[in-house]
Amino acid sequence: MQFRTLEEKDIPELLPYFRAQTTHIADWSAGFLFMWRRYQKPLFAEAEGCLILRETFVGRQYFYYPLSPEGDPAAEERAVEALEQHCRENDVRLHFTNVPAGRLPSLVLRYGADVHVADIRRWRDYLYNAEDFKTYAGGRYSGQRNHVNKFRKNCPDAEFVVYREEDRPAVEAFLREIESYQRSKDELLADEEMKAVFGILPHIGALGLCAGFVRAGGRILSFSVGEICGDMLVVHIEKALRDVPGVYPATAQLFAQAFAGEGIRYINREDDAGDPGLRKSKLQYLPVQLVDKYNVAPRRAIDALSHLPEIAAPRLTLRAVPDEDAAAYARLARDGELNRYWGYDWRQDAPETVEDGWFLRAAREDFHGKNEMPLGVYCGGTLVGEAVLHRFGYRQEAEIGVRILPEYRNRGYAREALSALMDYAFVRLGLERVEAKCFRPNEASAHALRGAGMRPCGEDETYFYFYKTAAM
Repeated sequence: MQFRTLEEKDIPELLPYFRAQTTHIADWSAGFLFMWRRYQKPLFAEAEGCLILRETFVGRQYFYYPLSPEGDPAAEERAVEALEQHCRENDVRLHFTNVPAGRLPSLVLRYGADVHVADIRRWRDYLYNAEDFKTYAGGRYSGQRNHVNKFRKNCPDAEFVVYREEDRPAVEAFLREIESYQRSKDELLADEEMKAVFGILPHIGALGLCAGFVRAGGRILSFSVGEICGDMLVVHIEKALRDVPGVYPATAQLFAQAFAGEGIRYINREDDAGDPGLRKSKLQYLPVQLVDKYNVAPRRAIDALSHLPEIAAPRLTLRAVPDEDAAAYARLARDGELNRYWGYDWRQDAPETVEDGWFLRAAREDFHGKNEMPLGVYCGGTLVGEAVLHRFGYRQEAEIGVRILPEYRNRGYAREALSALMDYAFVRLGLERVEAKCFRPNEASAHALRGAGMRPCGEDETYFYFYKTAAM
């Protein structure tokens, strides 16, 4: 799976995903992604016929739940599996966002009880019946009708005009009128929004957006931009002169009448971002649903560990390496023959000058970052090697490895350390599967893996692969 930065030129290619989506989530739309791309820095990849977006928010990375244009849950589950593998291979934490309510049960069942689920109120989209906006019928909408009637009385020549490229100078002039108020909020999102509003104007046609403005007395009073996604019309932008009574409900109605045609059942007016005034306004239009957008963070077995364990074996003890063994640990890490088969060259991450303590500090950082569980292999009080669990996955799996100092080889220590660590992994960590791989020429490693009860499960030009499950 290859993620690449989402550029302006890429968004039109993704329109088939957005046009067919049935999630009722506004984030899956060309306009939303275009407007907030600088703020969220999105990347995208395609897998199993699904689109997966990756964004950065407050320094953390989030993956949108895979979007199948056909709404195929089986394809989305295959894409989830591919994403899990991507995260394991690249040491990236898997954290889903924009998970539709209908897909939440499958994710919770997939990851079991150890999963964190959040549904943040300020990010829920407001979904309305399109017909309600087009008519404002019934007693529930008497307030909106009164505002529209007042607007019509004050602006009898008001008309809704579908936006064309030649209208851009006039619309930009209108937007500059309201820009000072918007920026006076002194909020990052408000400032970013105005940049996005100006920036989207040249791309309305290429992105397939709906846009229009209300004009009266030769003056633009409001401007709106939206997008058709499945059976809903998403409203991305709605700006109006605040000193014109009734202009907002009139604009909302005219925009719906112009673009919420046949097949459009809903209008999505996006979230309120936690703004009290915006929330009050959106609720006054009587949404039929606040669209849940779940965050799901599955936890791996290593995430529950606050410190490294001590594991007893018949002749050995597996435990954290103390400072006094830093030199012996460094000798283990520096050994050229061992590292030829270890699968990781420490030189790629080392500083220009490497002292012995650096290796132990790096191992501890790997544990504190929950990337690896490194344990010294001790015979009596002597460090004879290292055993690790790493590449922890999200279906209760991990990869195991062991390396023994040259003078302690051929004593069965590798097999014994592997067996002890796997027993701990299955019983105490709750892993369901432990995996391993060894370079094809490394016959001693393959022998130790088999001796510890692991079964061959494949090979390629570089490795032999092994596994063991909790049920074996």
